[in-house]
Amino acid sequence: MKNVIAAAALAALSAVGAHAEGATHHIAIHVDQNDPAVMNMALNNVANVAAFYKSQGDSAVIEVVAYGPGLNMYVAGKSPVADRIAAMSLEVEGLSFAACGNTLRKMSEKAGQDVQLLEEAKVVPSGVVRLVELQQQGYSYIRP
Repeated sequence: MKNVIAAAALAALSAVGAHAEGATHHIAIHVDQNDPAVMNMALNNVANVAAFYKSQGDSAVIEVVAYGPGLNMYVAGKSPVADRIAAMSLEVEGLSFAACGNTLRKMSEKAGQDVQLLEEAKVVPSGVVRLVELQQQGYSYIRP
């Protein structure tokens, strides 16, 4: 009986170890401030998390969600982090950028014309709803 229990315990530990190696981590990063320091911190979080998990043999799926004043992070010609976003979108596998459609519509109305976003930003209907959806899908939530 001891051998059966020992074998079962060993099998369980092996399964846990196999699951841990090569795991995929899902992270949602929230930006709602028009502050270059916050935007850069969010991008630093992306770089650090991606590098850490890669060094562990894991992968990361990271989505940066911006809404409200934080949407300026994605506004073409205005974003203080446009160059970093362009570079990181090419360098960091599994990284995406979501832009709040509600905020974009209001910004465009206020400007009297369509506000253009960086090509890396994908418009979602609502930034808040997108964060809720991601968390419901098991994403870890980070707010720099």
